Amino acid sequence: MSVAQQSAPAWVKVFLVPALQLTVALVISSLVVLMVGESPTAAFSVMIQGATNLEYGGLSNTLYYATNFVFTGLAVAVAFHAGLFNIGGEGQAYIAGLGIGILMLVLDDVLSMWLMAPLAIIIAAAFGALWGAIPGYLQAKRGSHIVVTTIMFNFIAFSVMGYALVEHIAKYGGNSTDSRYFNPEAVFPKLYELAASWGYELPFSLLNPSILLALVVAYLVWLLLFRTRLGYAIRVVGQNAEAAEYAGIDAKKIIIIAMTISGALAGLMAVNEVFGAQNRLILNFTGGFGFIGIAVALMGRNHPIGILVAALLFGALYQGGTELQFEMPSLNPELIMVIQGLVIFFTGALDRLIRKPVEGFFMRRGAKGEEVANGTV
Repeated sequence: MSVAQQSAPAWVKVFLVPALQLTVALVISSLVVLMVGESPTAAFSVMIQGATNLEYGGLSNTLYYATNFVFTGLAVAVAFHAGLFNIGGEGQAYIAGLGIGILMLVLDDVLSMWLMAPLAIIIAAAFGALWGAIPGYLQAKRGSHIVVTTIMFNFIAFSVMGYALVEHIAKYGGNSTDSRYFNPEAVFPKLYELAASWGYELPFSLLNPSILLALVVAYLVWLLLFRTRLGYAIRVVGQNAEAAEYAGIDAKKIIIIAMTISGALAGLMAVNEVFGAQNRLILNFTGGFGFIGIAVALMGRNHPIGILVAALLFGALYQGGTELQFEMPSLNPELIMVIQGLVIFFTGALDRLIRKPVEGFFMRRGAKGEEVANGTV
């Protein structure tokens, strides 16, 4: 078997290459920290401690951030398997949050959390699916480029949210940048609140049952992509749309379906933020998580397991960066963004810089091993 026919082991693709990318990013980040006169060892120690400590809720907040990244990373991955680059997760989650906000303002005094939770999940998925399906339709039926349409739909979502908050939602309480708080009996409780009800004391954090939803959804996405006919069709269209058409697969239909599913997944991020963490609808609640989902999907190789690992890493970066701002004030927030940006840069934009030679090495090694086993060397 030739090298071209070989494939690098899964552990190399999913674990080794991302670890090397992260190492390179941290080495360069260390140089940046040195340039401002601080110790990289001390800075990274603070970040690790801040992201993993239990006493002050660091690990809980890391998991809270990771929950957002799981949803947005899965959204990007599903679209990518269909050969589409969905960078509209931010807008899809935003519109989904608006849907949850409207639902809560109307029914939060009527229904309990046990009834509101499934409704909130359905509404979030439906609103996000709609916001993803429209660019999918435009790509499939009108030839509009998915990158352009999803970017523009992000801006449309921001405008719709601003108008809804200022002109309508503010009249129900709150102010022009947020809604009133939802009825506490109708939203997800935080982890520390659940612990208190069971007689345990945990530090404050925004972690809530949405993390369980994220794990379930990751498993369902794995089933969809690798264990169903629809998932097979999505992957075939992503590999070669013309060949898929020749095999009897309606590529245009699959594109619309994939973008609908992708939008629904991104929309579920609003369950964690609006229904679980903030307990109200606020302006800019997405916080760029939709865009970070692109890097999460790339680092996770668009596989649900890899996305879970990458989401945990980026959650740790977010929480650790927050802790770093408190413990080392000389490292301003812009420098924290530089560190996060370098990780994204090497895992996303320069993915092949490390991946290609490393995977090539293992592919050549595998080919040579087969030759020896077959007695051709």
